[in-house]
Amino acid sequence: MTGIPDTIVHLVRHGEVHNPQGILYGRRDGFHLSVRGRAMADRVGEALKGNDITLIRSSPLERAQETAAPLASALGLEVGLEPRVIESQNRFEGLTFGKGNNALRNPLLWRHLYNPFKPSWGEPYRAIVERMMTAVHDARRDAAGHEAVLVSHQLPIWTTRLAAEKRSFLHDPRKRQCTLCSITSFGFAGDELVEISYAEPAIDLIPTGDIAAPFSAGDAPEENKPEGTPPA
Repeated sequence: MTGIPDTIVHLVRHGEVHNPQGILYGRRDGFHLSVRGRAMADRVGEALKGNDITLIRSSPLERAQETAAPLASALGLEVGLEPRVIESQNRFEGLTFGKGNNALRNPLLWRHLYNPFKPSWGEPYRAIVERMMTAVHDARRDAAGHEAVLVSHQLPIWTTRLAAEKRSFLHDPRKRQCTLCSITSFGFAGDELVEISYAEPAIDLIPTGDIAAPFSAGDAPEENKPEGTPPA
């Protein structure tokens, strides 16, 4: 990747979710930011409010819209809904993966784990990348010469980055570089991606044990926090 960006599209992951039961919530409605998650969203607003942002779009899910709100308010912009950056589909949505009740201990569910390259338990990685990159390029065109923000979710952002960097989709969810309220920025020269950067403006607000978690279980007791690597 070479060249000087003239347009930047920032992919922002949502903040911590109030999820005391430790449910893999996926695309379910009714999951809002926790008190700490709202503080994380404020950090994103502080980090980006001085940028030349002319467009903000969000996944339709509440946690993403709530993450976008402080930045939109600071810039006087409306938040547009962008269905293509929604969370990925997952067969394990609605199940719990805490230390006291880990759904992956149920042998009846193992049949969904046969192909980690696709993956067999959810929306194909390539399908995620296709919809995400279409949304990214639309935002790039609509904010040409400026910057845009898309508020999305961990797996769609990380999968899109893997594809952009021509890396394998097969990965350990605990090693994704996409913490809560992180900012993955795609810099474009014209329509060519020339730069990828990453920032964590809210990293000090994330409990140490939750940094590598594949989904947010804010306000959950220790036994309900995600255990192992649920296929999110």
